Amino acid sequence: MTDDAGWDLEVRPHLTPYFAYGAAALIVIAHVAVGFLLKIRSSGVYFQTADQIAMGLLGVIIGGLVLLFARPRLRVGSAGLLVRNLFGDKLIPWSIVVDVRFPTGARWARVDLPDDEYVPLMAIQSVDKLRAVDAMDAVRALVVKYRPDVTRRSATS
Repeated sequence: MTDDAGWDLEVRPHLTPYFAYGAAALIVIAHVAVGFLLKIRSSGVYFQTADQIAMGLLGVIIGGLVLLFARPRLRVGSAGLLVRNLFGDKLIPWSIVVDVRFPTGARWARVDLPDDEYVPLMAIQSVDKLRAVDAMDAVRALVVKYRPDVTRRSATS
């Protein structure tokens, strides 16, 4: 959708992609193994080769869906915040950014928008601990750079 030039910061989750890759591999391996084992012994149900193939394909599809959790990314630049969560990218221009914060107890950060709306930032996750703190510090510094009025508004409310 966009090129890499012009972005001051790019943030991705650190631990979640490892979990997603491992879980996807485990799901695919398990489904393929079960597919191979379907016709080993008679259980009263007659499985065909198509059933074995379908079981393996089902594992590939579910594994692919799990891999969506490895996609989150946040890019910050003069155009605004480019947020990619599980599906698609969304450019949030600075003109509608009310605040960028990490609520207490939340799993990931969020961009607050007008009218009490928000967009989750799955790229900055609580499970990443100090990396998430460093990422929020960097994002907040860029918020001050591009929208200094946001900081004043957040401090007063």
